Amino acid sequence: MEHFLEDIVVVDAATFLAGPGAATMLGDFGAKVIKIEPPRGDGYRALVGRYPVPYHWLLTARNKKSLALDLSKDAGQALMHQLIAKADVMTTNFMRSQLERYQLTYSIVQAINPRLIFAHITGYGDAGPEADRRAFDVTGWWARSGMMEFVRDPDQTPLMPAPGMGDHSTATALFGAIMSGLYKRERTGEGCHVSTSLAANGVWANGMALQGVVAGNDLAEHRQNTGWVNPLSTAYGCCDGSYLVLTIINTQREYPQLCEALGHPEWLQDERFADIRQAMRNRDVLQQMISDAFAQLTFAQAAQRLDAQGITYAKVQTMSEVLADEQLRAAGIVVETGDSQGDFDLTIASPINMVGEPKKHPQRAPNIGADSLTVLRDLDFAETYIQELLSTGVVVDGSAA
Repeated sequence: MEHFLEDIVVVDAATFLAGPGAATMLGDFGAKVIKIEPPRGDGYRALVGRYPVPYHWLLTARNKKSLALDLSKDAGQALMHQLIAKADVMTTNFMRSQLERYQLTYSIVQAINPRLIFAHITGYGDAGPEADRRAFDVTGWWARSGMMEFVRDPDQTPLMPAPGMGDHSTATALFGAIMSGLYKRERTGEGCHVSTSLAANGVWANGMALQGVVAGNDLAEHRQNTGWVNPLSTAYGCCDGSYLVLTIINTQREYPQLCEALGHPEWLQDERFADIRQAMRNRDVLQQMISDAFAQLTFAQAAQRLDAQGITYAKVQTMSEVLADEQLRAAGIVVETGDSQGDFDLTIASPINMVGEPKKHPQRAPNIGADSLTVLRDLDFAETYIQELLSTGVVVDGSAA
């Protein structure tokens, strides 16, 4: 096989980002992903309305086939059940009421296909008083996890996250759950119900700080009360408008190296900053001194000095700089697609790699229903049945769009 998942059929019945993102990752490794969307298209297509082609859709729906299917009709649900019977994996983020309305609860699909891996994403988990509460990543992953509160400065209104930040991490978790389910099926011959939630992934992402609260060290509360910042692990501006962030962990060893890199070894002769313990007692003054020192350097000059001392840092890159980053290109993180239409010449790789197992080359996301006929014919549905589905509007053929 050219790709190690190419014998896996995925029915992607999820919408927006986290669930479809997991199916995207399966497709990257060659799985045949059938994207189920309503006749007028998945609502995620219209999230950023002023662009003629939704760029977010190009990322999340690459390497998929679009089947435009009306699940509100009995015949649409019957066709969906037939697709499930032929599938290995089904992804969904439908709420419980929707699963019941469309006849897609796990008990129903398990009876149809006992080998199916049913992969479900929720906002806040499968149990509890808010199991049926609607969520997006900004609510379930960012706000509910404590991260939104943790990163704000005192008296600052909490900041919004980058778009899709929590969804993409949750998609990665669901991918892992699906692969675990497939492994279990290899051992037992039986499918299973796997799940994750936005809240679970947000709390896991914030787990280090939360475990500190359990132990009696609430860093977020401390930060809000005192404005505490570690001057050796924070961001500084350079004279060319660039920013860098330091991450100095071995402070005893690296603090003198930072003084040397900044051209201020005399700080170590000042009793206020003679060693790291004294320096931290005077952290506010030290932070201003470090800030003033970096403000005299361009980023390139600062980087050269920090590299010479072996200090860990990174440039705070703009979005455009990320896409042009030579290392990210070389590592296959930002990928050239070869697409000539101008809006998909690059894409972002999924973060899982397997040595010796290539990923599928990114193919442009499909138009609504572009593959409806191809999908049904490839799965050996009778032509008379396909034409009946088209004539009744259960399936929409968008291949000519």
